[in-house]
Amino acid sequence: MFFLPLFDDNPTGRWPLVTWALMAACIIAFFIQVSMTELQQIALWFEYGAVPAVIMGSASLPPSLEGLPPALTLISYVFLHGGWLHIAGNMLFLWIFGDNVEDRMGTIRFIIFYLICGAAASLSHVLISPNSTAPLIGASGAIAGVMAAYLLMFPRAKVRVIMVILIFIRWVHLPAFVVLISWLLLQIFAAPSSLSVEGGTAYFAHLGGFIAGLVLTPIFRKAGTPIWPKAETPPSWQIEPVPARQVKTEFIERYRRKKRVMVPDVKRNTPSQDESNNPNNPWR
Repeated sequence: MFFLPLFDDNPTGRWPLVTWALMAACIIAFFIQVSMTELQQIALWFEYGAVPAVIMGSASLPPSLEGLPPALTLISYVFLHGGWLHIAGNMLFLWIFGDNVEDRMGTIRFIIFYLICGAAASLSHVLISPNSTAPLIGASGAIAGVMAAYLLMFPRAKVRVIMVILIFIRWVHLPAFVVLISWLLLQIFAAPSSLSVEGGTAYFAHLGGFIAGLVLTPIFRKAGTPIWPKAETPPSWQIEPVPARQVKTEFIERYRRKKRVMVPDVKRNTPSQDESNNPNNPWR
């Protein structure tokens, strides 16, 4: 069985400008990469990726590959990706979960939160594999922190998921905590395999970013934002098959509603002339 989140049913109250800017930076960097030759791409990964052995001081890059100081590569690596599937998966998860987290943190705090989670993810990878000479690249660790924040603040939000069971495809609604905890368990079970593979998926970076997100969210959230809020209604589980056309309609409605929330109809709140003489009218 395999499932992939597509979008959530959790409109926000603001345009997620930081989330979009982070996505744009990653996408622009990726298109610059694909315009290069293979050797130039590899050189770029060593210059701006996080190389554990270089960061720990046990190895050094040749002068032609020296880019940023090693400490800065603990952050710069999040804007580089290794292929189309790599960036597509990361941008999908950032797009789904980033806007709500940004909404509950605010612009500046969300930027700082994202970068700290990215640095924590790379440090986790470096401490687990201090002698590795393979560059760490990708926004997965920072996005893992965003996912942790979403889990704490929106555990019961509905997430539309595509589920593949052998040859059968189902579009289902699952609570966010099911989607995110399932992802976390997958990282935990897969992490030991990364210890014996040089240059494979950095599962410990994912775990480091996720743990950082759990720790930092109570600090970076706006005042009054609850952690694991009490359920007003039971979590939404919808596993009956639905047509793809319905999913498309839900997707459009999700972002239409968000626009209506962010651009309220002021006229709707204006009292009519008949109400102006009402002594209980707060606009009087």
